[in-house]
Amino acid sequence: MSKISADTAWEQCLEIIKDNISYQKYKSWFEPIDPVKLEDNTLTIQVPSQFWYEWLEEHYYGMLRSTLAKVLGDDGKLEYSVVVEKSDNESENKSVRLPQRPMPPDNNEGQDVKGYSEYSPGKIENPFVIPGIQKTKIDSNLNNNYVFERYIEGDCNRLARSAAMAIAENPGSSSFNPFFIYGGTGLGKTHLIQSIGNKVKQEHGDELAVLYISSESFTNEFVQAIRNNRASEFTMFYRQIDVLIVDDIQFFSGKEKTQEEFFHIFNALHQDGKQIILSSDRAPREIPDIEERLISRFSWGLSADLQVPEYETRYAILERKASDNGIELSHEVLEFIAHNFKSNVRDLEGAIIKLLAFASLQHVDEIEPQMAKRVLKDMIQESQTTISIEQIQEYVCDYFGIDTNKVREKTRKQEIVEARQIAMYLAKQFTDSSLKTIGLHFGGRDHSTVIHAISTVEERMQTTAKHKRMVEELHQKIEVSTL
Repeated sequence: MSKISADTAWEQCLEIIKDNISYQKYKSWFEPIDPVKLEDNTLTIQVPSQFWYEWLEEHYYGMLRSTLAKVLGDDGKLEYSVVVEKSDNESENKSVRLPQRPMPPDNNEGQDVKGYSEYSPGKIENPFVIPGIQKTKIDSNLNNNYVFERYIEGDCNRLARSAAMAIAENPGSSSFNPFFIYGGTGLGKTHLIQSIGNKVKQEHGDELAVLYISSESFTNEFVQAIRNNRASEFTMFYRQIDVLIVDDIQFFSGKEKTQEEFFHIFNALHQDGKQIILSSDRAPREIPDIEERLISRFSWGLSADLQVPEYETRYAILERKASDNGIELSHEVLEFIAHNFKSNVRDLEGAIIKLLAFASLQHVDEIEPQMAKRVLKDMIQESQTTISIEQIQEYVCDYFGIDTNKVREKTRKQEIVEARQIAMYLAKQFTDSSLKTIGLHFGGRDHSTVIHAISTVEERMQTTAKHKRMVEELHQKIEVSTL
């Protein structure tokens, strides 16, 4: 490899990192880092504090090692220059040198970036030392931080959490098999399903084999197993699992061979009374390009959705996140964040992390409300993405399975009238448009028609549980889409 400068090497690293994490996390954690030198294939980077160093090592260890290997080769190393005493003159900053840890942190499987798991098809071993008698010990791939005690319960997740607790106590023995959790991005699906696994491990130890894996990793392993003529070993490995947890099952969409293999594994596990836990960003019937026989089996047990957290739950989550990160926030600051970050739990956590990073960088002991508003200003703007009346019409029409133009026509078909009224109601909820403007988007109807539509929807939501659930589902879909 030709010799390159520290600046060039770090720029190449940043290009890879940008593609693997969110823009906000990149801005918060990687943009403030400066390259110092590249010597003997060891890249030294300067970070603002000890906390910064620990955070990177805990959450981005695997990504940094993999990235460095791509840029500097397999023998590339990373070293941190940690600022311990800040001066007005940057060149006079006092710092200490710390190497990257030789082994991943214990909870590295919980890092933000997917695809760097230690679990790989090359490590799949015959699960039987003596066929059918002795099992090998299986790494569960669980993040120890994802436990029920750290999962805040609210109206948005009560059913799912209660069912998860019941499953953890008696895996495979309840009627909740499979257990299918679905909901938008950042609502706590991964936390909840891993909590089940950690509870089972706590109660049963190595007696029960627990495995958490993403659908993407499952697919990659299956492809590698076929390529290496180890498909039978792959199948044997998964059929010995007592509690199988597959995250983001929607990524099986369109992968016919993977679906077929998972179908057979599913049948074998279910027949043997083993627990199957699945998560997705949508309900089973809404996942495209999935075999009907799989959809049918996903519906055998319990499907539970996670809703956008209400204010009280958001506030409680913030209190817990702040406490877990060792930061004290006043009631005013917590209230400000809870009111302005409504979409998902991940945004709440991101706000806390950004405040923590700011406090560490600026050596601030107490975060005041005005300071919080200033620091989080950009994130609030990003989280408040607007949505148009046309987009709301599309969401509603897609939900009802009708053409978008139908809600603008003069037809009085009951299904179309209902869709039109709900779309008008949601347009009033999500936009600042006047009643007249809303009416114009629905075939030039006047404001009195819009008022009647809104009143009708509100009345039906109060009297009909089915109608209320339908409107709430659409409300959540639209709210999540504005992230």
